[in-house]
Amino acid sequence: MKDQPILVTGGCGFVGRHVVRYLLLRGSPRAIWLVDNLFSGLVPEVWLPSRFTRRATSPTCTILSDGEITITFLRQDIRQFLGECLRNANEPSLPRFGDVIHLASVVGGRGLIDGDPLLVATDMAIDTDLFHWARTVKPDRLLYASSSAAYPVHLQGESDAVALSEDFIDFGDRMGLPDMTYGWSKLTGEYLARIASRHYGLHTCCVRPFSGYGEDQEPVYPVPAIAERAARKEDPLTVWGTGHQGRDFVHIDDCVELMFRVLGEVSDGSAVNIGSGVLTTFIQVAELFAEISGYSPTVEPLVDKPVGVQNRYANTSLVQKRFGWSPKISLREGFERVFEAARNPTSKFSFLDKT
Repeated sequence: MKDQPILVTGGCGFVGRHVVRYLLLRGSPRAIWLVDNLFSGLVPEVWLPSRFTRRATSPTCTILSDGEITITFLRQDIRQFLGECLRNANEPSLPRFGDVIHLASVVGGRGLIDGDPLLVATDMAIDTDLFHWARTVKPDRLLYASSSAAYPVHLQGESDAVALSEDFIDFGDRMGLPDMTYGWSKLTGEYLARIASRHYGLHTCCVRPFSGYGEDQEPVYPVPAIAERAARKEDPLTVWGTGHQGRDFVHIDDCVELMFRVLGEVSDGSAVNIGSGVLTTFIQVAELFAEISGYSPTVEPLVDKPVGVQNRYANTSLVQKRFGWSPKISLREGFERVFEAARNPTSKFSFLDKT
C-alpha cells in the first residue's frame, strides 16, 4: 500500500490540500490522484509547493511533478468520474488505488447548510456512487470523512448538551435526528461504510471531525471570517447568532494526522471522533482573535444569521484510549496561524512549501 497510488476525492478543497501536504511530508506514495470539480476547491497550481511543475495538461486533466512525486488532477465532478470508471471497468484507464480518501461533498459553511439543504443533499448520491464503485474496484483501504453533524441534535442544545461519544450514533433501533441534510448525508455515508465492510469485505473506516480550521480555510467558515475582521480591527467585531453557541475547534493538521492513523487501524466501517473535547463559544473566539490583534472591540451578535445547534463538542475517551491521541496544536497557536494568514493573505499557502 505504501507505493500504490492514492486517490483523494475532493482533493483540492480545504481538507484535501492538507491531506496532500501530509502525503508530501511522508514522501509516499509516488503517485497522488485528485478528483475535484472546484465547487469550493482551488487548482493545484495555487497551493502546491513551487517545486511542482506542470508536465501535461488538458481541459480536464493536469499532471504535475517535482521529479519524484506525480500529482494527477482531474477537474471533474466526482459522480461523473465514478460513472466513467464503472463503464470502462473492463478496460481500465486508471491505476489500482491502494488508499482512497473520500472527501468530496457539497460544503460551504452554515449559510449553505441552512440556505440550500437540497443542494447539500446531493452528498447522499455522491456517497452511494462512491461505495458502489469501491465495491467493484476494491481499493486496499477507504476512509470516509463523516462529520460531527451526524450526531443527534437533541444532544446539542443549550441546557442538555453533552460530550458526544461515538456510541451515541446507534444504527440499531435508536436513531436520533442529525443536523439538516448535511448530517443525514454523513449518517447514511457511515452506514454505507459499515455495509461495505461487513457485506463486501472492504477495509473501511470513518472519522467524525468536529470544527476543523486552518490558515487556508475559506472565509465562509467562522474562524477565518472572524480572523479577517479582527485583522482589519473592526469595531464592533461581529459573530453570528448570540455568540454563546459553542464548538469544539481542532486544527486541520491534527485532524489529518489522526485520519491516517484511523485508516491504518480501523477496518470495520466504524467511526472515530476528531476533537479536543473542549467547548469554546464564538464570543470567546472573537475575544481571542481581538487579543491576538491587539485591540479591545465590542463583540456584537448578529442574531439574524444561521447558527446551527447550540453546543457541539467531542467525547475524546475512545481516541485517547485506543490511539493515545490528543491535539498537538493549542487553540491559541492555531488561531495565531490563522490570524497571520488573514493579516498577510500572501502567506496563506506557505505551509505547503515547508514539505
